[in-house]
This record gives sequence, structure tokens and C-alpha cells, in this order.
Amino acid sequence: MQQRMIQTATLRMNIAEAGEGPLVLFCHGFPETSHAWRHQIAALAEAGFHAVAPDMRGYGGTQSPEETGAYTMFDLVADMVALIDALGKEKAIIVGNDWGATVAWQAALMRPDRFRGIVAMSVPMMGQPPVPPTKIFPATPDHLLYVLYFQQPGVAEAEFGRDVKLTLRKIYSAASGEAGARVPGDGTPNPFGMVSRASGLLADLPDVETLPAWLPQADLEAFAAAFKASGFRGGLNYYRNLDRNWELQKALTGLKVEVPALFMAGERDTGLAIPGMRQIIDAMPALAPGLRTTQFVPAAGHWLPQEQPEIVSRAIIDFVRGL
Repeated sequence: MQQRMIQTATLRMNIAEAGEGPLVLFCHGFPETSHAWRHQIAALAEAGFHAVAPDMRGYGGTQSPEETGAYTMFDLVADMVALIDALGKEKAIIVGNDWGATVAWQAALMRPDRFRGIVAMSVPMMGQPPVPPTKIFPATPDHLLYVLYFQQPGVAEAEFGRDVKLTLRKIYSAASGEAGARVPGDGTPNPFGMVSRASGLLADLPDVETLPAWLPQADLEAFAAAFKASGFRGGLNYYRNLDRNWELQKALTGLKVEVPALFMAGERDTGLAIPGMRQIIDAMPALAPGLRTTQFVPAAGHWLPQEQPEIVSRAIIDFVRGL
């Protein structure tokens, strides 16, 4: 695997890549970088594919536009199309986890001529709500959903930036499958739940003495170095465009994901604890007729590609070879 900078039609991107053959793009989520796909890049390259994982817009070594409004879903999909062009390819398979899954779904929805298949993890294809998303999320006088906590520029950046390594250690550990079974009442920590208005997101998360088995110290150091350089503002701007995305995506009403699709999630993913999420997953075929398989991975949490790399890599390889 090598890293290099590549100029695309939309911005200058840092990519990790290996192998030759059909192109497979990997889109990471928050708070990660292209390093989250290190296992899959190696496995896909060995299997005969050109595996490419960019630091997404606002992350790592990739450019971070200053304007909050420069992080809409249309901007993010444009980045992926421009990357395909810059790599000299016509089409790609797109793979994503967390926010990367949302980008992948929308890329397949908007540009099936460029993305001939999709593998999405953690975040299913979902329909548009009747009102802007931030009007739906819960808030009380003392607490508010993490997405709402992220809306005010500067607040989460300040909290997360005080001790970057501590921030990542807490969030990665709390959303990991090793944190607990994540059933109602078992006390499993969740960084993607309700946040105290007084103390912020990190205060209620345990600081583990031992890192999860899937996260060696060297890999935590790699993530921390990237965020010390870039800060968290770019990644948080994705959340600050939820309502704008809702407005823009009215142009896509009625479109469905027709290309072949695979959905995966860890059985201990934080997202599965959201009320109604299982029903949303079950209803996906109406929005994504190309969905071939939904796979739940036992004991895995939100960082599925890192927690169960062999299972994920094998599933991607089998899916792509079957196209």
C-alpha cells in the first residue's frame, strides 16, 4: 500500500492505494481516515483489484474547504466521480462505512453510469423524512442528540481537539463491539447517543486502559497524527449539511439504487440501537432494488472493516467477483 497526493477536478486528495485491475473505491466515516481501510486495500489488491481509499473531503491530507456549505452530499459525490476520472478509469465499485456508506449510496443513486456496484456498512439506504432532519432529532433542556451537538461550529471542535488521542481512544472504544452487547439496559457506552449540554460528548465515555484488540497502538497513532494535522472541523461539517442535503435531494425524488448492492453491519453496531433501524433495514429493497444481500456480523461494532477485516474483505471480494 502506498500513499500519494492526486489532483482531481474538485480538490487535491490524499489517497492510499494498492494493486491493479478493476477499480474499487473505499469511503471512510467519522472520525476516521483512509487508514481505516488498510486491511481491505491489501486484500483487494491481492485479489486482483485496484483498491483506492481517499482521505475524504476535510480529512487527513485531503483539502478542507473553509466554507461549511462546501460539504453537501453533491460535493462529496462529485469528489468520487472526479477521483475516478483522475485515476483514468471509467467505472468503479464503491464501498463505504458510516458517512462513507451514505456517500456510497448517494453515488450509486446519482451516477449509476460511473458506479456499477455498492457495498455499504452500518448506514442503510434511507428515504427522505417529511421535514428537515434536525427537526426530528431529540433534545431536552439537559441533553441533545450528538448530531445536534455537532451543529454549532467550534463547540465539538474545541472539545475533540484538546486531546486528540484521548478523543479517538474514547470514541473508537465505546463504539466497538468489544464495549458490550449493546442491548437495552446493559450500560454499553455509546458515543453516538444523547450528549450532555453541560459536559459534552466525551465526559460520559470510559477511558479504557487497554485498546480494543483490532486497534494496535500504532494505528491509533496514525489516526491521531492525521487529526492533529487536519482538526475535526471538516468531518463535523458533514453533519452541518444534513438539512441542506434534505433540500437539495428533492431533485432526486423517485430515484432508486438500481445497481447491485450489499449491506453489512456489526450486530453490536451503535446504529442498530436506534429505534426503528431494523425496520429501515428490512425496507431497503423498496429504495434499493439492486440489494442482493444483507449481512450481520456477530460481535462486531461500528468499525466493522477494522474489527472483522477478514470477513469484510471476503464479502467485498465475493460480491465484486459476482458482478
